[in-house]
Amino acid sequence: MGHYARGSRALVSVDECPVHAERANRLAFALRDHLRHASVPAAGPRLDGILRHVIVRTTSDEREAVMMLVVTRNDRSLRGPITAFLSAPDPPDGFLVNVNDRPGAFMVGPRTLRVRGRAHVREEIRQTSFLVSPTAFFQTNVDAAGMLLDEVTGQVAQQHGPARGLRILDLYAGSGLFALPLAARGHRVTAVEENAQAVRDAGVNQRLNDIAHDRIHFVRARVEDALYRCARERFDAVLLDPPRQGCTRSVIDGVFRVIAPPHAIYISCNPEALAAELPLIVRAGYRIQRVQPVDMFPHTTHVETVVTLTRTGSEPSRNQAPRTRN
Repeated sequence: MGHYARGSRALVSVDECPVHAERANRLAFALRDHLRHASVPAAGPRLDGILRHVIVRTTSDEREAVMMLVVTRNDRSLRGPITAFLSAPDPPDGFLVNVNDRPGAFMVGPRTLRVRGRAHVREEIRQTSFLVSPTAFFQTNVDAAGMLLDEVTGQVAQQHGPARGLRILDLYAGSGLFALPLAARGHRVTAVEENAQAVRDAGVNQRLNDIAHDRIHFVRARVEDALYRCARERFDAVLLDPPRQGCTRSVIDGVFRVIAPPHAIYISCNPEALAAELPLIVRAGYRIQRVQPVDMFPHTTHVETVVTLTRTGSEPSRNQAPRTRN
């Protein structure tokens, strides 16, 4: 267990992760020691072993912790070390096993087994409660996530004033970090997310925060596919919070040339991808109005960037469906 050496897939062993919660460190490395003692093999680059990832989600106060072990197969050799780990002092509040036998960048697979305890932690960010599962994406740094939320909601208010009932399209919505607080403020949000667990979490979070059903609509779909339906509607603002590789060209065209909202807010976790996409957005008729970086992972190179964009000139043609090329 460790970090990749720069520019390679060689693993550099570490004893702690300085940007992770102390309890998460204790749990992760304790599980590693139990698995090592039982000689359970790592998956390796060819996935011919068993162990792939350990995912730990803790609340900011560390009172709650849910842990998930990602494996290539649910092998009998896992039972002993997992039982020993869960019997030790200070076990996690929930433990799951996820089976992911597919190569690629996706950390989790479609099958998750709950071994013990709860499947979510409950996090509070700016008076909004979120139940978060380990299989769904949610910002790891909760303090920085609050700053992101402040920036997004603040920019929506600055661009549109005190108006309520704005039509907002939230793309790559996850468990509703932006969609739920915006809906609670009286706006009407369409939230698009591909991950099934994230959509289920978002629905639970909507009920948890007592947000009316007519204020938010969740669409489980790839953003590229959902844009076909969304292009028929008009939105006052569009939020984009894509994964690290950024948006495909079809999404850029679909949002900025077809839907063409008056304002857009792009939340990027990859400055290089953002730098490649901003010229395309500007050529589609938008002006960069504000750029706000957020230090999401101190002591690392990872910086989150919130970019506010405003449409300039006349509205582009809306009669062309977004392309599906990836």
